[in-house]
Amino acid sequence: MTIEVLKAGLFTTVQDQGRFGYRGVGVVTSGAMDGFALRAANLLVANAPDAAALELTLTGATLAFHRDALVALCGAELDARAAEAGPPLPGWRPVLVRSGTVLRLGSARRGARAYLAVAGGCAVPAVLGSRSTHVRSRLGGFAGRALQPGDRLQAGPPSASGARLAARLAAASPEAAIAPAAWAIAPGARPPYAEHPAVRVLRGREAESFAGGSLQSFLSTPYAVAPQSDRMGYRLQGERLELREPLEMISETVTMGTVQVPPDGQPIVLMADAQTTGGYPRIAQLAAVDLPLAAQVRPGGTLRFSEITLEEAQALFVVQELQLQQLEAAVRMRINLL
Repeated sequence: MTIEVLKAGLFTTVQDQGRFGYRGVGVVTSGAMDGFALRAANLLVANAPDAAALELTLTGATLAFHRDALVALCGAELDARAAEAGPPLPGWRPVLVRSGTVLRLGSARRGARAYLAVAGGCAVPAVLGSRSTHVRSRLGGFAGRALQPGDRLQAGPPSASGARLAARLAAASPEAAIAPAAWAIAPGARPPYAEHPAVRVLRGREAESFAGGSLQSFLSTPYAVAPQSDRMGYRLQGERLELREPLEMISETVTMGTVQVPPDGQPIVLMADAQTTGGYPRIAQLAAVDLPLAAQVRPGGTLRFSEITLEEAQALFVVQELQLQQLEAAVRMRINLL
């Protein structure tokens, strides 16, 4: 099955859950910025959780489908429709896109990143165990870069459940350019995305090296996401953070969600393409459960930080995983009953 890229959008890449096991030799993890949305999109088309999908940033791509395809769009709310004035493509549900349809994924009305999963996954070569794109090193994905007009993406064979769901949707709407399922992931089961979210953090290794007023400011005032932010990190603008005294540091390990503070006192939240080590003091670490909320904040939006303990962060993560497992069971039951 071929999907042809007519317009590439602002920054559209192939991403999966990430490249693990190689940070010790300097290879970044990459992967989806919003892991929940990617997992949900794959679930809706009966893919494995680690199948590769398209990550669309702020403005989506225009794609021509040369075969029928079962797709799902999750994450940011895009102005998505078949053809220029065709029917809208609803999010958070399976949708059959018929051969010959041009799918226009426009600007995001809310959020920053959407994920388009196709049954069978994006069939690009795996590099070091992952199909994720790291553009800076030209590693993985589609030729190690963002998509461009004229690119042709292949999808792997769908699962038996995905093929059955596609056949049922085709039979229900034989003439339609797109045929959405009658059911979707309910809003209450999705992350509470917001333009100005409050995200929970654990105190960082060097947090006590900051002046008391700075630490209080970090935990009580909003920080704006600067336009220079990208998949490597969010540059924040707000109250200047100051150390109690100069701090000599060697490079230390960092990961997605680590909050570093460079000499200008403006924090940086490291994201999916974060480097493996950093030499700036770490004031905080975002709780994993809230990484999807941060991933959906657009430049100009704000983040507000609240401190929790490691035990609280672990408990929240366990609850989220249990909810995801319940959601997966419900979706599988829905598909298998067709």
